[in-house]
Amino acid sequence: MTYKLLFVCLGNICRSPAAENIMNHLIQEKGLENVIFCDSAGTSNYHIGYPPDQRMISTLKSRNLPTQGQARQFEVSDFTEFDLILAMDTSNYQSILSLDVQGSYQDKVKLMCDFATRHSFKEVPDPYFGGDAGFNTVVDLLLDSCEGLLDYVLRQKNISRFN
Repeated sequence: MTYKLLFVCLGNICRSPAAENIMNHLIQEKGLENVIFCDSAGTSNYHIGYPPDQRMISTLKSRNLPTQGQARQFEVSDFTEFDLILAMDTSNYQSILSLDVQGSYQDKVKLMCDFATRHSFKEVPDPYFGGDAGFNTVVDLLLDSCEGLLDYVLRQKNISRFN
């Protein structure tokens, strides 16, 4: 059975598609494409249908990472569709939990930085209004967090890293 991860930020054009692409890259490196599935979404409807931000695409490409994606908005059905929902910051986290009216899925929602092992950030900062340094910081943080997240998922599902 496939383990499904959903990465969520505000607009789904910077942080969450970057996390999705980084995680898919790590999954592919380990040959786990049939075991773990990733998607991303935004809590807002600002950019539905748009590709990732051009600055994020450039930053990912500079590190030979994939750059796919099309923005969509988080939906209540995502609670049942995904095994783990990863919010980029506490605002996104609260927005997601506010849609869980019954409180049935709170254990599925985590902060992305909870999985970082080399950085002390508590949230993935939004680089949208900043310069190149902000996008690089986000990719560094997401690489760290995605590696930690992959280790977590493999332990939870008792999957060998090298299938």
